[in-house]
Amino acid sequence: MPSDDGTEPEFHAKISTHILDTVTGAPARDVYVRLERRDSEGWRMIAEGRTDADGRLRYRVPLHEWQAGGYRLFFYVEPYLGDEGFFPEVTIAFHVRDPERHYHVPLLLSHYGYTTYRGS
Repeated sequence: MPSDDGTEPEFHAKISTHILDTVTGAPARDVYVRLERRDSEGWRMIAEGRTDADGRLRYRVPLHEWQAGGYRLFFYVEPYLGDEGFFPEVTIAFHVRDPERHYHVPLLLSHYGYTTYRGS
């Protein structure tokens, strides 16, 4: 069955993120987010993008790049938060144990704090 963008699902990893601004209760739009994978050389970028109007980003990663192992999401939030933001960036490291499952890693963001969890 094709994915939302019309491509066959075997060509993309199953990972997404969503940023919600907990001060305004609105999605954080146009935030740069980078997906990296840890290998024997260290961390390597495998995908990047910006959140959409709903604060969401679905990565399109070839399956040969998506396997069990260590990953991290790097959120560059300084341009979004502006001068009042305390954290210029947020990095969330996590393990993919079953690459067949969908991984959703949301970020709840405010000027002076953030939290995350494994979503569905």
